[in-house]
Parts: sequence; C-alpha cells; structure tokens
Amino acid sequence: QVQLVESGGDLVRTGGSLTLSCVVSGFLLDRTAIGWFRQAPGNEREAVSCISSRNEIVYYKDSVKGRFTISRDNAKNTVYLKMNKILPEDSASYFCARRAHYPSCSDNRIRYDNWGQGTQVIVSS
Repeated sequence: QVQLVESGGDLVRTGGSLTLSCVVSGFLLDRTAIGWFRQAPGNEREAVSCISSRNEIVYYKDSVKGRFTISRDNAKNTVYLKMNKILPEDSASYFCARRAHYPSCSDNRIRYDNWGQGTQVIVSS
C-alpha cells in the first residue's frame, strides 16, 4: 500500500526555520519524483519544490528560491523540505506527492498520483 506521511509543521515566527519530512512506504523512493505542494485557505494547491528520482532536476517556486531546500534520503524513505527565513506568506498546509510512473519533476499537481495528508505551517509576524 502506497503511503506518504508528512510531519514537521508547526507555529513559527517570521524569519524562523522548519524542516518538513515526508516518509514514504509501499514503493521504491529512488525510482520516483517527489514534490512538495502547499495550499493556503482559499487558494489553489501550488507546487513548492520537487526532486527527481536521481536528484537530477530540482524545482523551486520562485518565491522560495534561496530559502527552501529539498533533499531525499532513500535509505530512510524520506524526503525533506528545509524552510529558512520563513515569511508570513509561507503559511499553508504542506503536502508531499509522488509521481507514480515518471522519475522526472513537474509543477503540475494533476501529474501526481499519491498524496500525503498534509502538515500545517503557521507563521506569526
């Protein structure tokens, strides 16, 4: 059974840091691309970052470039999103997602097949 479980969301002050984790099971992490998405109330779900199966292509949303870092540890079946210099506009529920049949990244959420339940990041000013 394919599962993705996010954790690490928290209440954080502007300028602070968080590391989100996405622990996966039921498939081989080193053969799939994993994306991080976020959704704030009233907004559409948007791509934040993605890492391909061989770390060859990494995508970052423009507004998080230089602040967020995506990485993976295949041995631990985990993908991370390190968030630095967090801003109020980063407040959202964060989701990780898997592309079941493609090792490459996409910023289009409809191209992802499996999703976690999300973890919430709340940024206080």
